Amino acid sequence: MACTVENPCGSTGTIALTAIRKMMENSKIAESAEQIFTDYLKENRCRRTPERYAILEAVYSMDGSFEIEELLGHLEENMKFRVSRATVYNTISLLINANLVVHHQFGTVSKYEKCLGTKKSHMVCTKCGKVTEIENTDLTETITANIKKFHLTHYSLYLYGLCNKCHQAMRRRRARINKDK
Repeated sequence: MACTVENPCGSTGTIALTAIRKMMENSKIAESAEQIFTDYLKENRCRRTPERYAILEAVYSMDGSFEIEELLGHLEENMKFRVSRATVYNTISLLINANLVVHHQFGTVSKYEKCLGTKKSHMVCTKCGKVTEIENTDLTETITANIKKFHLTHYSLYLYGLCNKCHQAMRRRRARINKDK
């Protein structure tokens, strides 16, 4: 199902209804995150600064996991908002404590990700460190169906192995070794 809407440039186009629903859902999640963060800051007697809310907005506007440098770039380039690296780290720490951001340690790389309204799995290559995010509704349904007396807010599942590129390289290397014998 689709509907016709006018875009900001004045021309009309067809946008899938699912895309509109997703935008509305993301907007509701961002609003919820802002309210949770405000409550957390009040409860812990922390200042409610524009910088902290800009960082929260940036985190919830980004897709997938990110490094601090990517967040700083997003704030400066997309939002035209400059903040110090220390402010970003301190705010990320507050967001983690407020259960709005989750910290991932992929080998030597630290990444962060919004967690309100997300249920994600990560495939981590043990050779090259590549991380691929996957969303699997069947897995989510299985997990939630088997949980009793527990309110699930978010989850993260890590699957470790070899990405296709590293697996193929390993197979070629083994084939060469076996051929040389």
